[in-house]
Amino acid sequence: MFNSSPRTLRALLTCAVLAVSAAAHAQTVFRVTTIPEEAATEQIRKFTPLASYLEKQLGVKVEFTPVSDYPAAVEALVNKKVDLVWFGGFTFVQANLRSGGKIVPLAQREEDTKFQSVFIAKTDSGIKSLADMKGKQVSFGSQSSTSGHLMPRSFLLAANIEPEKDFRRIAYSGAHDATIASVVSGKVDAAALDITVWKKFVAENKVDTKAVDVFFTTPGYFNYNWSVHADTPVAMQQKIKSALLGLSPANPEHAEILKLNRATRYIETRPENYKGLEAAARSAGLL
Repeated sequence: MFNSSPRTLRALLTCAVLAVSAAAHAQTVFRVTTIPEEAATEQIRKFTPLASYLEKQLGVKVEFTPVSDYPAAVEALVNKKVDLVWFGGFTFVQANLRSGGKIVPLAQREEDTKFQSVFIAKTDSGIKSLADMKGKQVSFGSQSSTSGHLMPRSFLLAANIEPEKDFRRIAYSGAHDATIASVVSGKVDAAALDITVWKKFVAENKVDTKAVDVFFTTPGYFNYNWSVHADTPVAMQQKIKSALLGLSPANPEHAEILKLNRATRYIETRPENYKGLEAAARSAGLL
């Protein structure tokens, strides 16, 4: 028969209480991440103020943690390791397929209803059209990027240009800022990326448009969104959506968050908006 001293029982009880407390703490932390479209330091700068805002609105502790690559963001939400993810349109499609249709898009920027990609090259390269890229070294962003790979590839294929056959070499930079750097440094002749990242670099004088500039801008398409797993309680989904839609450019604090997110405002979105991207991905052989 097992005999326990009062001290042992107290110790066991303390451990049990601590375990329950730790579990409760874990449940009250709301975890946010994003696809790493830019360097981790930039992601933290851009999204930490939004995390602080959400903490006030949701009434729970919110932690923002960057991930290493695009697939990691997909797996994190599919496996419910995080609660809210900023996806590109293509990573949303990938996550939704991986989860068996259990990813719920809540909100997107107004800009994401007609998003665009740009192709850039050195101004003295002689590259003035998509056709001029044939035989050149070309960089995309991440292979899972909507604006840095999927849609640029889709528009190339529509122009009867097959990257693997028509380009001398294809590189994947992993992020939009790295894509710009690859053209500036001369590692590649041309590249495709997110138009908003390009505009930000130009506005901040981080790139000399006399040396490197846009030679082709794509038609518009649906892109980024904030998504949760379908297992998230509906009441919480509504609170998150209301918080995002409630960001007002008329409020100075909100205006700064929107500026960091390169957003005019957030609007509602729905899964159907991304069916075109899924079709484009299948046509391009990426799904």
